[in-house]
Amino acid sequence: MTTVNDQSPSDEALLAGMAASDEASTVAFVRRYQRRVFGLAVGIVLDRGAAEDVAQEALFRAWKHAPIFDTRRGSVENWVLTITRNLAIDALRKQRSIPTDPDQLVALAKASLGTPMEDVVATKSLSTVILRALDEIPAEQRRAVVLASLYGRTAQEVSEIEAIPLGTSKTRIRAGLLKLRALLERDVEEFR
Repeated sequence: MTTVNDQSPSDEALLAGMAASDEASTVAFVRRYQRRVFGLAVGIVLDRGAAEDVAQEALFRAWKHAPIFDTRRGSVENWVLTITRNLAIDALRKQRSIPTDPDQLVALAKASLGTPMEDVVATKSLSTVILRALDEIPAEQRRAVVLASLYGRTAQEVSEIEAIPLGTSKTRIRAGLLKLRALLERDVEEFR
């Protein structure tokens, strides 16, 4: 068994224990991650109550999906924090009647990753590749793509939010998605 230090089981070993319904492994895993998960959630949703809900759901999902975790796709820590980040962003979107500025959403996602680029390349983190590609498209196209893709807004709604004509909205969404696709294809080729 791989260990973090001479006495503590590795994250992978704890996750395998959780997958096998070992109560001691589950308790140890939760104790190891509860502060990091909660801290990340608070940093994104800025509300302790909502962050507690996010942290609880993130740890529940880690427990539920422990049997299908694949160590070849990345570290346990990145996996758990990615689950947390995604849930926190979803919670943030739900609690606001006014949509979050798309640029702010991209910045929050980047800040919460906290993974050095060399680790991203080593683990082939798709979310980081997407964020890097989003950074490379023009700001107005990025905003339109984020509004349409993450928020599920129609071209008409994007035109109203951005105060632009409907045709311009459609053009920005389409052009942004085409550029994003090309950038993602380029980045995926770099990983191979």
